[in-house]
Amino acid sequence: MKKNIILLSIVVVIIVAVVSFNYINYTKQHNEILKYNLEYENNYQKEIYGIDLTTIINKVINNNEKNNVEIGQDKKYINNETNSINIEIKIIDTDEIYSMETLYNGGMEQFVQYYGNIQFKCTKIEYHKKTGRVSYLYFEQISE
Repeated sequence: MKKNIILLSIVVVIIVAVVSFNYINYTKQHNEILKYNLEYENNYQKEIYGIDLTTIINKVINNNEKNNVEIGQDKKYINNETNSINIEIKIIDTDEIYSMETLYNGGMEQFVQYYGNIQFKCTKIEYHKKTGRVSYLYFEQISE
């Protein structure tokens, strides 16, 4: 009888430990995602300068490279449904939408030279369904 109680107690302790471990890991991962998303959500519906947009693009490119996001034949990052981010920028001067890769490969120095003091606004954010991480940002030029 005593052995059964001791065995049952050990099993209960192991179950509680496993559930606690899983909960702590889930909470930690959730907080990391919130912190990660906040870096980008802080710019949503706010006016920023082109120089700040350059910083965001550089950060996104760096994150995509760090996360080994594949690049397609069109030289753009492929949405991997987990941790990739894509940015599109609408430039009213040309009335065209450019991908971050186009601007980055064309030279961010040129972008800063022409648009560093121009204001942009993030008007759209999308998230990966699987992970809840930011997957897409859309910026529009709002001043000339």
